[in-house]
Amino acid sequence: MKRLHIIGRKNNGKTTLVVDLLRELATRGLRVGSIKHTHHDHQLDVPGKDSHRHQQAGAAVVGVLSRSMSALFIPTHDEMGASDRYEILAPAYRECDLVLVEGDVETPAPKIEVWRAAMGSPPIAGQVDGVLALVTDDQSSLDLPSLPRSDIAGLADWILRYLIS
Repeated sequence: MKRLHIIGRKNNGKTTLVVDLLRELATRGLRVGSIKHTHHDHQLDVPGKDSHRHQQAGAAVVGVLSRSMSALFIPTHDEMGASDRYEILAPAYRECDLVLVEGDVETPAPKIEVWRAAMGSPPIAGQVDGVLALVTDDQSSLDLPSLPRSDIAGLADWILRYLIS
């Protein structure tokens, strides 16, 4: 699974950038998947629903199928490494040319950071490893390639050159 993580501090535009990139890459004919990473412990299923009851009864994996959407609830465990969590999902993304992951600064996978000076905090890139570039329309003192946030087509070109070529 070819992954690129879009990282950044809160309210710097991660979700908007991921949506813009998904739209741009899809119009180019690429099959792009997405994953939203969170460090919070969310209950993804709804307590009381049948699928949640299946999980509580001990099902190893719970699936929900409807006419318009399918979902799998796969438990993860604290002792699993970060890469193991992505490997669990890999089969669902096997037909994708690329997977954009929103978040996960701790991954060893390639990352780009979206950053806006107006938010008043420095880029994360100076504090974590593996950040390939800064996506911003602002000036930065970091020694990283700076990719214009306002140029989604150019950013998509850069991503494809880096990950797909």
